[in-house]
Amino acid sequence: MTEAAGRGTTTIADKAVRRIAERAAAEVLPVPLAGRAVGTATVHGRTASVELRLALPYPAPLSDTARQVQQHVADRTRRLTGLEVAPPRLAVNQLVTPKTPLAPQAASPAAASPPAARPPAEEPPAARSRGRTPRRWWSVRRLPVAVLFSLAAAACAALAADIIRVHTTPHRAAAWRTHTVDWLSAHHPGDLTVTASALAAAAVGAWLLVLSVTPGHRRQLTLTGPDPHRTVAVDRSTVATLVRDAVSDVEGIETVRVRAGRHRITARARLAFGDQDTALRQATAATERILAGCGLRHTPRCKVTVTPRPTWRPPHADPHTHADTPTHPTTPDEGNRDD
Repeated sequence: MTEAAGRGTTTIADKAVRRIAERAAAEVLPVPLAGRAVGTATVHGRTASVELRLALPYPAPLSDTARQVQQHVADRTRRLTGLEVAPPRLAVNQLVTPKTPLAPQAASPAAASPPAARPPAEEPPAARSRGRTPRRWWSVRRLPVAVLFSLAAAACAALAADIIRVHTTPHRAAAWRTHTVDWLSAHHPGDLTVTASALAAAAVGAWLLVLSVTPGHRRQLTLTGPDPHRTVAVDRSTVATLVRDAVSDVEGIETVRVRAGRHRITARARLAFGDQDTALRQATAATERILAGCGLRHTPRCKVTVTPRPTWRPPHADPHTHADTPTHPTTPDEGNRDD
């Protein structure tokens, strides 16, 4: 027996890699946010891929914080498992305000001293093959695949078990199989039931084709960064929260409702006092400034609407002036008229 064969083989489970990545993400985040990271991990030979959904502190630069988390998680997981770990895919699903303010560099030892960049030769193959930042984040499609596989496996297992039982025992074929064959022999393709079943099967097939050629994670927007090998995404609800806070800071704005889509962000504000045109310009500028600061791969179009409240009055308007009070202008001749 050779020395290599005597040492044996060490297999690291996906669950172990996932737990290490989640703990590593908690190490780099502030203490009140610890434990909020939830992820998945897949191990293929000596390479592991990690995905994390986590909350980030607010206010904080999303791109810088996400890159810091990615670097720390990849280095920490690689060091503890010995696997080649590409920078994890992050999905920011919440912004949380820490209960206690922390120093900018006191979040973790990794934040105090930036980790050294690895040489290009050590870049994992999975990271080298990614190219530029995608416009959409593709989903793994685990749930549709699991449902389809479960249904197909159950049908094949039932059919195989019934065939084996018929050929190995004196029992006859199961009633469901006999009824199915009899029903198929008595119905032709023109029957309504057969046509409806074919249309349902075609609809399911079309749905599976759409899932296979379209990206998922419709509620996430990808961010740009200096490293094209890293992909970071942020939830649209997070962008909507940032826009709502920015528009609410405009003087005179009382309430704001924001709807964030993939291509457009709509903000509807109610004006309590002040000039309507000025408030609209300031709200639009604040929205564009926030969207530009998010670093989105594709910046959605913004539409801001400012509607005055029923009690709103234009600036410099006299509240005691009534429109129904008649005025009687005098002429110069009236003052000089002799009785």
